[in-house]
Amino acid sequence: MTIGNFRPATVLIDETAILHNIQHEVARLKKQTQLFAVVKADAYGHGMLRVARVAKAAGATGFCVAILDEALGLRKADYSEPVLVLGIVPSQYAAIAAAQTISLPVSSTEWLEQALPVLEAQPELPPLRIHLALDTGMGRIGFTEDQALKTAVAFVEAHPKQFVIEGVFTHFATADAPDDTYFKQQVDKFNHLVNLLPSRPRYVHVSNSATSLWHAACNGNMIRYGVAIYGLNPSGDAIPTTPFPLEPALSLESELTYCKQVHAGDGISYGVTYRAKGDEFIGTVPIGYADGWLRRLQGFHVLVDGQYCEIVGRICMDQFMIRLPKAYPAGTKVVLVGQSGDQEITLLDVAKYSKTIHYEIACNLTPRLKRQSVNPVD
Repeated sequence: MTIGNFRPATVLIDETAILHNIQHEVARLKKQTQLFAVVKADAYGHGMLRVARVAKAAGATGFCVAILDEALGLRKADYSEPVLVLGIVPSQYAAIAAAQTISLPVSSTEWLEQALPVLEAQPELPPLRIHLALDTGMGRIGFTEDQALKTAVAFVEAHPKQFVIEGVFTHFATADAPDDTYFKQQVDKFNHLVNLLPSRPRYVHVSNSATSLWHAACNGNMIRYGVAIYGLNPSGDAIPTTPFPLEPALSLESELTYCKQVHAGDGISYGVTYRAKGDEFIGTVPIGYADGWLRRLQGFHVLVDGQYCEIVGRICMDQFMIRLPKAYPAGTKVVLVGQSGDQEITLLDVAKYSKTIHYEIACNLTPRLKRQSVNPVD
């Protein structure tokens, strides 16, 4: 997708906020515990390489990504720190990961059996670093049964030139919920499965942002620190208090490209779902659903000159319209996410109106929106 460099629409990334959010969590960790920065999905829309650089400066000692391509992107950018892929990678690509010392998750002996000939075909490679995924209640990936786990471990031990168990992990389904009943059940199952291993691997990790913030006793010796990097409360507002203030790193700004006066009954946008109730000033903003500004945000608001202005009419692919309190010239700043005067719109505000989570809003902001760092970290 082409980046809109010549359009007044910018995602601003506050690097100092990212630094703050990581440094404060690093300071809370036990001495032996490492923080891996989760930079998948282009760092939740914040820019993978930008965030990786700041995270390293803040004390992160490794990275987590979702797919092998993201891990290779870090290696191409000369990041030599440990990188763990969190999603299952097709076994035919095992040698690519081994060659780049990229760690992969394993959920079955079948995967190991399929990867074995791929690795044997390149005996000069170091053993593939694997993390045993344990499904303790997320229902996504991982071993669930004792014998299946034991069989996989035995297979790895029988092929030490091709595999080495670097880590073991699970993922909690409700770490961000006030009720911790299910969470505790998952902890118990994880401990049971880990105790089946002949020895503890280098990394034992269960903590995403929510777990590390609110259940730090479970941290193991590595945490996968994700959404909190970006200043977003993992629970939304279900658990409003965090151990330290999280500073939002992302804002979204644009400008009016056009302003006109309309009269009672005049229609706005596709389907004429909005008609002016009287003489009104309507401004046009050059962002649309192709940029990730969801069509369902009709009726939501943005900020102009410190005032809330309603989005009227359907959001178009590349533009939307707002009702203004008075005439403003083209070039007037419009804040979609962030602060204007004494007012603020957060990603969570956008998410609630859209009936989704703020993770999704951040990730949906497409590459067509140019990214720009503010308060850069050296």
